[in-house]
Amino acid sequence: MIAEAYVKGVSTRKVEELAAALGVESLSKSEVSRICASLDEQVEAFRERPLLGRYPYLFLDATYEKVRDESGRVVSMALVVAYGVAETGEREVVGFSVCRSEDYTFWKSFLSSLVARGISGVALVISDAHQGLKRAIEEVFLGAAWQRCRVHFLRNLLALVPKEGQGMVLAAARLIFQQPDKERARHELRALAERLKDKLPRVTRLLLEAEEEVLSHMDFPPEHWRQISSTNPLERLNKEINRRSRVVGIFPTENSLIRLIGAVLSEQNDEWAVSRRYMSRHSLARIYHTATAEIEGEVTHAVAIPVH
Repeated sequence: MIAEAYVKGVSTRKVEELAAALGVESLSKSEVSRICASLDEQVEAFRERPLLGRYPYLFLDATYEKVRDESGRVVSMALVVAYGVAETGEREVVGFSVCRSEDYTFWKSFLSSLVARGISGVALVISDAHQGLKRAIEEVFLGAAWQRCRVHFLRNLLALVPKEGQGMVLAAARLIFQQPDKERARHELRALAERLKDKLPRVTRLLLEAEEEVLSHMDFPPEHWRQISSTNPLERLNKEINRRSRVVGIFPTENSLIRLIGAVLSEQNDEWAVSRRYMSRHSLARIYHTATAEIEGEVTHAVAIPVH
């Protein structure tokens, strides 16, 4: 129970109060070490478990936490979380890591570790445009598509627009993602870029440069578009992580961050395992059936999922 309280992110004082209520006057250093070692073993087993079966969709996102490093300085570290949708339709936390720089080297190593643990069948990766990430995805998940998070993209777009014009641009940009198929979405995007090219050339440039990246999800079953167009499905999970980490404030070590967040993610994974399927097995199977047909020369694109 005391270990559970630690995982819940409650303060040291409250843990001590709980211990007192259970008749434990104080926790010795050896007892604290034993509890931490037990949690570390559980978290490590969760992080290194084999990944079985195929995961057509892989989501990647990062939050930032304050950690005291070896020299005693407080630094900001990225907590990267990956979760996938298995071909059976269940969501699963497939990995997490901590780093100081989200560069190509980190992403290549992190994604490669997922492959080493057995992840396969990744058809679409959904993430923000982190530095070096797209290159790492192309190298590690050869043939997979990349969906640039729609929500983050719209924020990037509005950052280039004067405040008084942001409402208009946002409303027009949202129409792009409300189209019933990719061709009409392309038409809407290019029409908006054309309308803004004189007054907002940087917005036009970003729209045209990101066209394929923000519309990749439209190559997949339409019933999945809402979930796979952004990393928003991770927002609830991130809020839970932040709720627990706020209690700590500044983590004393990197290991303490991994210990707490690993326990939180393991707990979330258990909840997903007993909840209803996130997507239907039948709709996910269409992704691989279409890819097989492409190999046999029956269609022209590996992920050309029919819209209707």
